[in-house]
Amino acid sequence: MRLTRPMLAATAAAAVLVLAGCGSGGDGDDKAAVPETASGSLEHLAAEVGCKPTIQIDADELRQGSCRKSDADGKFILATFATDRGQREWINGAKDYGGHYLVGRKWVAVGETKTVTAALRKTLGGDIEEGQDHTAHSGH
Repeated sequence: MRLTRPMLAATAAAAVLVLAGCGSGGDGDDKAAVPETASGSLEHLAAEVGCKPTIQIDADELRQGSCRKSDADGKFILATFATDRGQREWINGAKDYGGHYLVGRKWVAVGETKTVTAALRKTLGGDIEEGQDHTAHSGH
């Protein structure tokens, strides 16, 4: 299946809305002991953090799955990309919907809260990026 730019934006938006809704949670970005950024397939990255992903999209340009490590860790979406450009387009489209993103080379993890993203970072490395905060606009 070939994904178009609008399809990538739609899947990014859906991932964020499923996880983050309109609110944000947790604060404090734990910068201690961030490992070298992980790489590999969706399944490899998921195994690194101890989950077996439920695959939602399996296309040449994008593979996306949902994970839940434990109730304490919360849910997150893990996506891998064929190209850096495809990854950046996905992130840019998703950020309009809020959320917390852990970004590595050709992969992204989207957490329910910043706390989830920070916990994943302790294993996968990467950089945390924030989407737009909609709490002031939506009344949530």
